[in-house]
Amino acid sequence: MPHAQTRPWFHPAGSTGHGPWALDLGTADSVVQVPGWEHTGIRSAEIAPGGHVHLGAQNEERLVLPLSGSFDVQVEGARFELEGRASVFHGPTDVLYAGIGTEVRIGSADGGRVAVASATATVEYPVRHVGKAEVPVELRGAGAASRQVHNFGTPAALDADRFIVCEVLTPAGNWSSYPPHKHDEETDGETALEEIYYFEMQSAEGMPVPPPEEGGPDLMGYQRVYASDDREIDVTAEVRTGDVVLVPYGWHGPAMTPPGHDMYYLNVMAGPGPLRAWLISDDPHHGWIRRTWEGQEIDPRLPFDG
Repeated sequence: MPHAQTRPWFHPAGSTGHGPWALDLGTADSVVQVPGWEHTGIRSAEIAPGGHVHLGAQNEERLVLPLSGSFDVQVEGARFELEGRASVFHGPTDVLYAGIGTEVRIGSADGGRVAVASATATVEYPVRHVGKAEVPVELRGAGAASRQVHNFGTPAALDADRFIVCEVLTPAGNWSSYPPHKHDEETDGETALEEIYYFEMQSAEGMPVPPPEEGGPDLMGYQRVYASDDREIDVTAEVRTGDVVLVPYGWHGPAMTPPGHDMYYLNVMAGPGPLRAWLISDDPHHGWIRRTWEGQEIDPRLPFDG
């Protein structure tokens, strides 16, 4: 049984699903509501060939993100074709931003899996289709802390009211979201942002896959969240594809992936402050690790491109 301080913040795959949605957490009309969670939400669905899902108008901005497959999205009568990918480990994808008060219909001729990131918002921004070739790809860290970041929903790449959205890919055996850091208060050097981590895993290239008679693969990683002040939180979650960890406050990181297992996570951040920016503070016990990257190379397994 999860630790009492873990239970509100860790949501295994399937635990928040309803109707067509395999995952629906933190949105205005979610079946599962988390006390104190106010600013961000995430949905995911598997759409059958020729099928669709519909989102009614809400006071939230949304980002439609193909996880696998390609999609057509209709927003207020306009239609957009999103060129997707075979999986989240096959490089960037097209994404679509839809602002507040808009209905969204997501369909797919061939079927696939789609995620929708959201944030409570008040200022209207226009619909924007971001093609995969436009997505800024960043290789962050070095050595065993190397990871790949797709910055399609950051302030530098996308005009929006509240949220910051990106995805991070971490090769097997590496540490991501490292050093541990926080963004849970409004200061000159920090912005208060709650954060969603949505995970997917795959077997690393060249790794043998155990056959079903031996139990098959169990692709998993770990996510750590712990207190930065007198607000209690203590999460060490074993995460698999479809799992979600919520970070309301506190130090978070590392996100660790064992040898043989590549890790993906989608981050959705938003908060109450006036500035839409990702400003962080490192845990002073671990922040020094950044200085060691200066003499190391980026992991040669990056970038992931399928």
